[in-house]
Amino acid sequence: MVRLLQIEFIKLWNNRTSRLLIITYFVLITSIALVSMIKFDFGDIHFQLADQGIFNFPYIWHFNTFFTAWLKLFLAIVIVSMMSNEYSNKTIKQNLIDGLSKKEFVLSKFLTVLVFAGISTVFVFVVTLILGLIYSDFNEVSIIFSDLEYILAYFVKLTGFFSFCLFLGVWVKRSAFALGFLFIWQIIEGIITVVCEQKLFNTKDGVADMVMGFFPLQSMYNLIDEPITRLNVIQSAAKQLGQEFKFSYQVHWYEIAIVLCWTAIFVYLSYALLKKRDL
Repeated sequence: MVRLLQIEFIKLWNNRTSRLLIITYFVLITSIALVSMIKFDFGDIHFQLADQGIFNFPYIWHFNTFFTAWLKLFLAIVIVSMMSNEYSNKTIKQNLIDGLSKKEFVLSKFLTVLVFAGISTVFVFVVTLILGLIYSDFNEVSIIFSDLEYILAYFVKLTGFFSFCLFLGVWVKRSAFALGFLFIWQIIEGIITVVCEQKLFNTKDGVADMVMGFFPLQSMYNLIDEPITRLNVIQSAAKQLGQEFKFSYQVHWYEIAIVLCWTAIFVYLSYALLKKRDL
């Protein structure tokens, strides 16, 4: 496995675009710290985001994992390009001639996906822990390390998404078209959501949400719910307006299971496609 990873990372690091995207991705994760410096001045009113509790433990685990997950598109480009370069540069054929089996080839790509997801998760964990220790009003150990299921959900989310990108790279062969299909699939899921909510099911009974929870991109999104309405300041403002948010912000085991199933499906389909093709 180490040999397979070495091969992949040599290819990635020697590609200038991939190297730039990887570095940019991790720099942007680190830049979350800049959010603490954002201030708004409205006359005598001084507003700073760090004072609104977004860096308090354990809420910060939820907040950071939700927003940093959007940056995964940078690594998605790397993964899709990784596959398209194999086709365009004929390295996939050369690897197979040199004795690498198609199963090992797909395994090397999936191991790369796992490493990207793992390093990203560790990076987010460290950055979040440091920010929390600096800004949080609660520093008890039991509070600091509660809600760590968001870190697990973050890892699963990235693994599932990158596996989807890997499959698209194997299937479509061209990075631009693969990324285009990713965008189109997002639109397709959005259209199906509207149809389910307005035509097939009653929006109040939650059946539409349950059905959409089995779709790949929606299931990945569902792993970490939006954290904004969880903020005390938002909750207080809603109560003053006569509204109340009754959402479940927990990470559910069945949502993790659905994404893991999709991950297995995408990896298997990648291998099945590659196995059928005459390279």
